[in-house]
Amino acid sequence: MKIAAIIPARYESTRFRGKPLATICSKPMLQWVYEAVQRCKLIDQIFIATDHEEIMQAGRRFGANVCMTDPAHATGTDRIAEVAGNLDARIIVNIQGDEPLLTPEAISEAITPLLEDETIPLGTLKTRIDDESDLNNANVVKVVTDARDFALYFSRSPIPFIKDKNTAVPVFRHIGLYVFRKDFLLTFTRLPQTVLEKAESLEQLRALEHGYRIKVPTTSYKPVGVDTPEDLKRVENMLMNKK
Repeated sequence: MKIAAIIPARYESTRFRGKPLATICSKPMLQWVYEAVQRCKLIDQIFIATDHEEIMQAGRRFGANVCMTDPAHATGTDRIAEVAGNLDARIIVNIQGDEPLLTPEAISEAITPLLEDETIPLGTLKTRIDDESDLNNANVVKVVTDARDFALYFSRSPIPFIKDKNTAVPVFRHIGLYVFRKDFLLTFTRLPQTVLEKAESLEQLRALEHGYRIKVPTTSYKPVGVDTPEDLKRVENMLMNKK
């Protein structure tokens, strides 16, 4: 079963213009992500999907397959769907281009459930929240799952609400890495937006509201996304300390 990873990369960003090309330890951030995906043994093909010439040129310099896509796409999912439609792959992995510390193990953990159960249309990841400041941070998306790790709900608010403070309930952060069956990806992008999706500004709620299951296994990987130049410096320091 062929598995393709696609990294959507936009140049324009409200908080950090040109973010995919920002340099971390002498390499563009996009290259760090691409090389992490290369180390995942389950991935057969890797593509960068962009609408910007500079990103295309940068990707080709480090040997990436780069696909130019329609600049009118509203979301990264729409962008990867354009590329996926032309691929001979049954599973498509949507990798965020601003996770330079992403591990190949985390990618495998997201993919494996779809290899083990062909009825699962979509998978992603969660990790336990250890920092209390993340609970009320609307940029940290929370998720609750059932006993079999299928999503019940995603929210920018703290979930679940813990009425009895003496009850030990783990709270999980959603990691924005998605594994689609190709046919479901193409279906998903044609589904109308839903009320909760619009309210929370969370695209994955569209799948839940239309009755599709999302598998959300737990990973030990702790995401360190880059949204600002300050985040970039923090990630660079973390990488330098690993050397």
